[in-house]
Amino acid sequence: MENYKAFSYDIRKNIVDIIVAGGGGHIGGDMSVTDILLTLYFRVMNISPENRDDENRDMFVMSKGHCVEALYAVLAAKGFFPLEEVKEQFSRFGSKFIGHPNNKLPGIEMNSGSLGHGLPVSIGMALASRMDNRQNRIYVVMGDGELAEGSVWEGAMAAGMYHLDNLCAVVDRNRLQISGGTEEVMAHDSQTERWSSFGWNVIDVADGNDSEQLLAAFEEAKTVKGKPTVVIANTVKGCGSAVMEHKAAWHHHVPTAEEYAQIIKDFEARKEVALNE
Repeated sequence: MENYKAFSYDIRKNIVDIIVAGGGGHIGGDMSVTDILLTLYFRVMNISPENRDDENRDMFVMSKGHCVEALYAVLAAKGFFPLEEVKEQFSRFGSKFIGHPNNKLPGIEMNSGSLGHGLPVSIGMALASRMDNRQNRIYVVMGDGELAEGSVWEGAMAAGMYHLDNLCAVVDRNRLQISGGTEEVMAHDSQTERWSSFGWNVIDVADGNDSEQLLAAFEEAKTVKGKPTVVIANTVKGCGSAVMEHKAAWHHHVPTAEEYAQIIKDFEARKEVALNE
């Protein structure tokens, strides 16, 4: 695979199809986090269906668990389970493909959904890996609205205290949450200053929907010793179609037939541009 930008629109289409088939989903955040997940699973992390039980595998936690549709689509593309199985079973009664990550499914390390839990649990994973002299890395993705949870900052303090350089957190900084703009709901001030004050190395990615910029950040994070790293990925909520972009109303929304047609048309147009760049 050479053109990750083009590939991201295939993933986005699969996400929208999962949501339409299941009759619900957090589509806006799915679109903003797609490139982060794609880059981690296909370009950065040592994880695959073949080594998913290896104790030295890299481990991933989706703390913003409501955006599980994006995770399902990426895991399916990676070969953990068939995409058609996700589409057929998502949000159905008795299905394992529920609306938040479910560790009864291959490739999912932790159930999540209650915001603010992913970082503290990831810190426990990082501590355990270091105690066992493992060579793996732990990755966790949080939403920026999630940073209003106090447990995030208790965890951040602990990770800095224990110098967990095998831990890399990512903030999906799309600046929107279900109730509006993050700066109106709970202002963030400087992410760099805030995380740095807790003893973290901070890498700011100007375009968090660009796989090349994300890859450079994750590779840099691997070289940092003595402190955890947080990647601030400045993303666009609803990224991929003007129908959804920068709109809080698309935090949780199922496209109408007309909206769906336009969204897919936009994906195809942007994929064509990416293929010709």
